[in-house]
Amino acid sequence: MTTAPLAAGLLAAVLVVSGCTAPDEPTTTTTGSDMFTNPVIATDSPDPHAIRVGDTWYLFHTNGDGRNVPVHTSPDLVDWTPAGDALPELPAWADPGKTWAPEAIALAPDRFVLYYTVAGRSSGRQCVGRAVASAPQGPYRDDSSGPMICQAELGGAIDASPFRDTDGTLWLLWKNDGNAVGQDTWLWSQRLSADGLELVGEPTKLLKQTESWEGHLIEGPFFWRRDGKLYLFFAANAYDRAEYAEGYAICESPTGPCVKAPENPILRSNAAASGPGHASMVESDGRTWLLYHAWPPGQEGSVAPGRQTWLDEVVWRDGRPVVKGPTGTPQPRPLPHRQTR
Repeated sequence: MTTAPLAAGLLAAVLVVSGCTAPDEPTTTTTGSDMFTNPVIATDSPDPHAIRVGDTWYLFHTNGDGRNVPVHTSPDLVDWTPAGDALPELPAWADPGKTWAPEAIALAPDRFVLYYTVAGRSSGRQCVGRAVASAPQGPYRDDSSGPMICQAELGGAIDASPFRDTDGTLWLLWKNDGNAVGQDTWLWSQRLSADGLELVGEPTKLLKQTESWEGHLIEGPFFWRRDGKLYLFFAANAYDRAEYAEGYAICESPTGPCVKAPENPILRSNAAASGPGHASMVESDGRTWLLYHAWPPGQEGSVAPGRQTWLDEVVWRDGRPVVKGPTGTPQPRPLPHRQTR
């Protein structure tokens, strides 16, 4: 997570940003009508990503509870209710059990594309697929005869993230899973066709692991443009360790070059949460929020509760994003979305 821009109404309604309990059971922790306490999804919900359509948020995350792509809905980014499986059937070329880091984008009021990581049968590696739905919660269907991206010789391809730039062009970010085979992990970008189903031109390498805090890998990339600057956010280090954290770079364009921020990481473990990362960003009434997963301290790698979904505000100081978190104490809820004419 395209050359034709969306209608103004859709752009206002949809904002792009990885188990579950029973469908009628909310999964958040609240402390009163004006306050909330993290995590906002207390069950295992890794790699969270959300879009807003109308007054409803739709959050997707990595497979769990027998679902390939669990989807949750919320009116306010805080109270989330499980809403089934957004991708109930995998394509014939994929194997179940490793459907990771799904991200969706709206291309029209009745057309949504989901990019997801899945086990490619012929390659034996993780690959990126794409699926289409007429409603944001799905069901999404992948009618392809093979993966969109695989890069088997580089360890596989994971963590695809779509991005619509201000000029209307569509782009896709992903990571080659080099750490799975003892190679470097690069973040890549490539132009997408207007329908979001095909890659255009050649891929570009943007960044790889270079800093001590990143350990052996960087992953989970997403773009965010603000005040003319293009930010590339990413997670780094081992996902099941307290050292896992979130950083960012500033890029000249979707094909780079990109320069990492000297203050990285901007989100790291503390007494409230461990191993925070693989984030996505949303905006609500002018305020910016980060959705990310984290472990309870001391329970890194656990099956239950696993990686829970957290929500914290991002403020911008002299062009630098500052995450107010991980925050484990009560904090004001995001303001409810207000439709504008």
